[in-house]
Formats: sequence, structure tokens, C-alpha cells
Amino acid sequence: MSSIDALVTAWTARGWLALLAFTAAVLVVAALRKPCRRLFGTERAFQLWLLPPLAVLASQLPHAPGAERTTLSALVYAITSAGAALPAADVSGAEFDWRGGLALLWFAGVALAMLTGMLAQWRYRQRLSDAMPLLVPSSRWPVLLAASASVGPAVVGAWRYRIVLPGDFERRYNPVEQELIIAHEMAHARRRDGCWCLLAQSLAAAFWFHPLAWWALGAFRHDQELACDASVLRQHGEQRRAYAQAMLKTPLAMLALPVGCAWSSRHPLTERIAMLKLPRPDPRRRMSGVVTMLLLALAVSSLAFAASQPGPQASSSGPAGPDQRYTLKLVLGVDGQPAHLHATSCLKSGEYYTDTQTAIGTLPPWHGRYTVVPAEHGMLEVQAHLSGGSLPAPVDPGVRTHPGQTATIQVGQQVAGKDGKVVEDHTIKIELTPSIGC
Repeated sequence: MSSIDALVTAWTARGWLALLAFTAAVLVVAALRKPCRRLFGTERAFQLWLLPPLAVLASQLPHAPGAERTTLSALVYAITSAGAALPAADVSGAEFDWRGGLALLWFAGVALAMLTGMLAQWRYRQRLSDAMPLLVPSSRWPVLLAASASVGPAVVGAWRYRIVLPGDFERRYNPVEQELIIAHEMAHARRRDGCWCLLAQSLAAAFWFHPLAWWALGAFRHDQELACDASVLRQHGEQRRAYAQAMLKTPLAMLALPVGCAWSSRHPLTERIAMLKLPRPDPRRRMSGVVTMLLLALAVSSLAFAASQPGPQASSSGPAGPDQRYTLKLVLGVDGQPAHLHATSCLKSGEYYTDTQTAIGTLPPWHGRYTVVPAEHGMLEVQAHLSGGSLPAPVDPGVRTHPGQTATIQVGQQVAGKDGKVVEDHTIKIELTPSIGC
């Protein structure tokens, strides 16, 4: 196993944890978002969307050194016939590693999702190339009047916000509605909703293969608009009817805006107008919502962190039970060639797997036996006894590794040319992968 193989193996293990944490957190949000709206209001319900990124982050945090199952590069125990140690040479096999293919596929999907989002953002910004600045004294962010009536209202960007208004803004809306539309976009900017959109878009790109990721992105944007509506009505509560009229006069967004906030589809707009009729939660409920969100965030993060901790492994602090079994996978290659033998054995603690090979090419017959015993820190030790072949005397090498990870014993001689490259390889390479249970 090369360092790249070890890296891909670690990536796969951490990726599964992130996937499980993300899925569980999104399901929690899906179950609670509507009840939380009724109990605590839309602004508090929107904060539920902090749970998926927090869960993913918690699942990737390191654990205490004593409990952590660290992904290590392959261990190599090398022996020459003269008794000196060989360099840890790792001859790659010809087998296809599905983890490597999976990693390449994931990276390709992420790149495509990000490229699609960047292209959509660029197309939207291109529509603003001929927009004119508009002076709005109440806004501390730049306001642009688009040349087209189909662009805006929207807030564009994640860091430097720009408020975009449609070209017919002054004709379409009366003065009160104009004030409310601008207040809505200012609320998006004040709440830093563009940053949250960027985070949501990034999560969807990371989990591009997951149907829940794209559902969550749409639900997140809808809840974001509901929360923004509630923020506006806290300051303009007496103008609910005018606010609803302004919504109905606003056309649906024709172009996607990945990083920013534009008006959504007709069905959520109907729900948004219906939400305007609901009474605002009283201060006690809003405070209860804050406490509930904090407790939920703590609970979900703690569960994701705890679930990412490896289970207890066997230890050398005490003898293994008589019924403890281990799986040992053995891959043997000779003279630097692709694997000559693949074997998998189920062993009790202290039981040996025996392998006797007749002459292979120039290699004399040789004999090997292997057993698996527990070691400290959750590791497993493979103890071997090798004789024959090119060894002048029997040897008893032992290698330690974590369950499911590969260690290598290499026996024999390599002859290097003047340039340092191996020109003759008379070695036996034994890759050993122990794991708990059969």
C-alpha cells in the first residue's frame, strides 16, 4: 500500500462519516422545520440549517490520541539474506483499487457542480453589466437599477453585497412597496445571507451524488426567504398587505443565482404570503427558540462526534478471549511481479495460517506461517515465521497495524544499477491485512 493508497483509504473512511452525519442532520431538519416555525417563528426555524454543516464538521474532528484510529501508511518489515534491512520498496500491484476510482469520480462531480454554479453566477452578473447605480439614502450597500425588468430584485454576492432592482422598479411598485422591497433586500444583506448561500451551495457540491443535498438546498433557500420576510415585518408589521402586494408584483427569477438571494418559485411564494398572516411569536417563545436551537446544535454535533469515534478494539492489556477470531488477508508477490497468491483466513487468537510454496522461478521452496494477536492502542500484530527461499536462516518478523490496514513484510535481495534503479529483484513481498472478526 503506497502513501497515496493510504491517503485514499483515509479519505474514504472520513467521507463515509461525513455522509452519514450530513444525512442524519438533514433528516432532523426536515422533521423539525415546520413545527419550529409554528412554535418559535420562521427566523428561529431557519437556524436549523446550521445543523448539517455542524454535524459534518463534528464528524471530522480528531479524537483523543488514545481513542483515535489513525490511518497510517503501510508498515514495511524488510529482510535481506545478509541480514541488512532493505529500503522500503513498494512495488505496485496491477489490481484496480475501487477507492481510487471512487475518489476520482467524487472529485469530478464536485468540480462539475462548482463549475456549473460559477457559470450561473457569471451569467447573472453579465446581465448587470449595463445596470445603473441608484441612490437610495436608506441603504448602506450599493444599489443597481438593471436595464431589464426581468432582473431583480435580488442581493448579489457573498462578501460585497449589491442590491439589484428591476428596470421598471419605479413604475411597477408604488412608494410604499418600493420601500418594502428595498427593506427586504437590505435584510438579506444585513443577515449575511449571501455567505450562507455560498456555504449551502458548497455542501450541495460536496454531496452532489446525494438526492437529499439538492432537496436541502431548495428548502434552505425557501426557509431563508421566510426568515427574511419575518425580519422585514418586525419593522414594518403594519404594512403586511402592502408587502404581500409587492410580492405578487415581483416576477419569478429567470436566472439562477447560486451566491445571492433572488425571488423563488410561485408555490413557495404562496406559502410566504400565507405566513404573513401568522402572528409573531411572543418574546418568551423567541427566547425558548434560541435555547432550543443551541441545545439541538450541541446534541447533533456531539452525536456526530461520538459516532465518528472508533469502537473499542482488542488490547494487549489482557489475554484475548478463546472465541476471539481474526480475518487475515495475505497477498504474496515474488521478484517484483504482480501478486502470485491471494489468501484469506479466519484465525482464532494464537492459531496459525500456514503457507508452503514450491520453487517459483529462481526462488527455492520456502515456508511461512502467520498468526494475529492483539496489541496496544487498538492495533493488531501479525507474527510470522519464515524459512527457506533465499533466507540463510529462519526469521520471525512481526508487524503492527490498525484493523483493516495493510502492513508489508519484504524478504530477499534487490540489486541496484549505477543509476540507483533496481535491475534485479529477488524478493518475496507479503502484504498482510488483519481485521477483527470473521
